[in-house]
Amino acid sequence: MDFKELIKDDISNVFLNPEEFGELHTVGNRKMCILVDDNEMIEREKRTPMYDGTEGVYKRKLLFYVKAADFGPLPAVGRMLTLDGGSYRVIDAINESGLYSISLEAVRAT
Repeated sequence: MDFKELIKDDISNVFLNPEEFGELHTVGNRKMCILVDDNEMIEREKRTPMYDGTEGVYKRKLLFYVKAADFGPLPAVGRMLTLDGGSYRVIDAINESGLYSISLEAVRAT
């Protein structure tokens, strides 16, 4: 196997394997195996300020990885997406060699 084939194999058999790191979640109206990465979201937030000057608004951000083949087309920034029944806005979406990295934000008044 070449390097790209090894990565593709690891995505399915390690990172997004429910027996290893992956977890089943409902994304949109479909169950799929994803990997929620709170640590990476924290690192990304350090590079971009979270406070936008809006008083009384709580923002929850999260990042997850999903196989492109399971998810479908890469979602556009600004698109609304449901995850486990919660409504989120896509704030970033990157195709990392067949593995999507999708950052979401939920906003609600406090």
